[in-house]
Amino acid sequence: MRWLLLYARSRQMPACLAVVVVSAVAGWAASRVGNGTSGNPQLAALTLAAGATAVSVGLGGQDTALDRTAAIRWAPRRAAHVLLAGAVVAAVPLAVQTMGDDLGTTAFLVRDSAGLMGLAALGAALCGAQFAWALPVAWLSFSLLLPPPESLPMRVAAWLVLPPGAAAGTWTAAALTAAGTAAYALAGPRR
Repeated sequence: MRWLLLYARSRQMPACLAVVVVSAVAGWAASRVGNGTSGNPQLAALTLAAGATAVSVGLGGQDTALDRTAAIRWAPRRAAHVLLAGAVVAAVPLAVQTMGDDLGTTAFLVRDSAGLMGLAALGAALCGAQFAWALPVAWLSFSLLLPPPESLPMRVAAWLVLPPGAAAGTWTAAALTAAGTAAYALAGPRR
């Protein structure tokens, strides 16, 4: 149990969790202030992206060379880290929205948080942990600027704002989660 507490502290998880909570409360408050913005997919995606980018800070340790020389197997721990972070990013807005207006449905929040954490993990594997936030933010920015998607490639590009039952959104999020988790678990963060 002690190693788990040390791991959480070394990955800055308490501060990351605080930012996830603040972003979820801010997103929930914004959904209450606007007229008819309850369940707004853009606001929900923005809230989840803020949480995923905050948690992406913990995808790298203080010293990557020290992490690579450890006598423990990192692949299962890295995969668990990404999956648990995605669960927390989805669970906090779900808990916050019990106070009133919905930020989004459970299926929507789980799908988007899983896909965003997959993007963050892929960003950590490709660009390093310090730039893991870049892929989720870039994809969010792109999907918010797209016109309403009609073709399959456009629906794949706009998966973050598609309704929860959309097959293109679900499959894209699942593919990003699997690819990002596998790349990060096997390769770790880039130096």
